[in-house]
This record gives sequence, structure tokens and C-alpha cells, in this order.
Amino acid sequence: MSRRTAGAVSALAAAVLLPACSGARAGTTAPAVRNVDLVAHYSHFSESQITVKRGTILRFVMHNDDPIDHELIVGDQALQDRHELGTEAKHPARPGEMSVPAHSTGATQVSFDQPGTYTFACHLPGHYAYGMHGTITVT
Repeated sequence: MSRRTAGAVSALAAAVLLPACSGARAGTTAPAVRNVDLVAHYSHFSESQITVKRGTILRFVMHNDDPIDHELIVGDQALQDRHELGTEAKHPARPGEMSVPAHSTGATQVSFDQPGTYTFACHLPGHYAYGMHGTITVT
């Protein structure tokens, strides 16, 4: 299966499996959803800086082109610290956290309701130190 086909299948699965955002009422504007395609290649992400407006939902689709597993953890520094020091080898379906096996694609989404600086990273042993992380600026 090609990466494009795998990505489409993953995107469809994620659309069905990821929880819909609640809180939108008739006559109000639904939160903006922005897709972010990340490629993990040579233990680096294809993006290192993302800027969004407050209230945006980022839907990450990560294509792992490497022959090793990776993960994607999205959140504030406290969350990143817990994962860098933690021992969770695989991640259950939680918004902003996913394990992506070698040569596969995964998807997750995160809502950014507060302005600030957030991080996306892989915390498998040595990956963060090698440079597998990026910054999300919410304005």
C-alpha cells in the first residue's frame, strides 16, 4: 500500500474514531480545523514550527517513513517532561498522543483554547535529544 493510500485510510479511520468537538451550537461558528501532515524521516519531523490562532483544532497526520517506531506527543512542557521521564512504550487512543509503528501512518487531534507555546515531540529513548521535536505557537 502506498503512503498516500495508507494516509487516506488512516485519515478516514481517524475521522471515524476521533471524538468530534462538542460545544458548537446552531448559529455559532465551529472551531477551525487545520490538518498538519508530519513526516518522520531519519528521526526528524518534517515541520518544526506551527503557528495557529486560539480555538484552532490541529489534526496531526503523521507518516512514519523510518524503519523504527516513533510517537507523537502534543502538549505543554509539563506533559512533555512526564513523557521524557516516563516509561509508556505505547500510547492508547488519547487526544494528542499516539504511537506510530515503522512505515505506518497515524492521526490525532488537539484543540488549542489558550494562547501560549506548546511542543510536539517523540520521547522514545534518545529521539527528543536527537532533535525530534517542534513548537506550536498559539496566538
